[in-house]
Amino acid sequence: MEYYFHIYNKLAADGAVMALDTLLKDDLSRKLTPRKFLSKAETVGTSTRSRAEQAAFQKYFDGDFNAPPVIVCIGSDLAVGDSLGPITGSMLKYKTQGLGAFIYGTLSSPVTAKEIKYLRAFLKETHKGSQVIAVDAAVGTEGDVGLLKLSSSPLYPGAGANKKLGAIGDVSVLGIVAEKSVANYGLLNTTRLNLVYTMSEIVSEAIANLLYQRKKRDCVLSSQKYSGAPRA
Repeated sequence: MEYYFHIYNKLAADGAVMALDTLLKDDLSRKLTPRKFLSKAETVGTSTRSRAEQAAFQKYFDGDFNAPPVIVCIGSDLAVGDSLGPITGSMLKYKTQGLGAFIYGTLSSPVTAKEIKYLRAFLKETHKGSQVIAVDAAVGTEGDVGLLKLSSSPLYPGAGANKKLGAIGDVSVLGIVAEKSVANYGLLNTTRLNLVYTMSEIVSEAIANLLYQRKKRDCVLSSQKYSGAPRA
């Protein structure tokens, strides 16, 4: 499942909020469905998953599924074309104050592609069960520059430079900042800061609004639970 928004679309931020919410719900549904129905399915002999596989699945996904998603913003502040992640992370630090959000990758403390291996292990240990939204810059065709791609698949940092560093994230946000070329010269040296900054504003606004909406929804449900009022 993928969604595309151009940065010059005035509704890009609003559309990205709805897309992220849909992608996260779909991801959670895929993870929780076996947990809810596998035992019953095995009883009637309709499941091909072994009990050992089921136990491993449940152990891996045990965690706080109601926790806000962790945001991983990948990139470096040493090159304009690769700075989408750090700029977005810095904006989110400001826009999500008071929400208790965990954001990794900012201008002051960037997370580069080469650190993904260690970050994956850290997230698995520290944020067990939490969903992860990964943000990074990417290259594409000339006509794709300026597009934001939101996907239900993980992000593969360094893929544009033919590096195999593994995947990260349950949901990914890619900003196409330059046309792909040999050695990605365009990504590193000729990308306009205005393009990257505009993308970062849209992505950070979308993620911040998503977190605020979820926080508000959780507060409403909690108040209804303790007041005995019917849910909407």
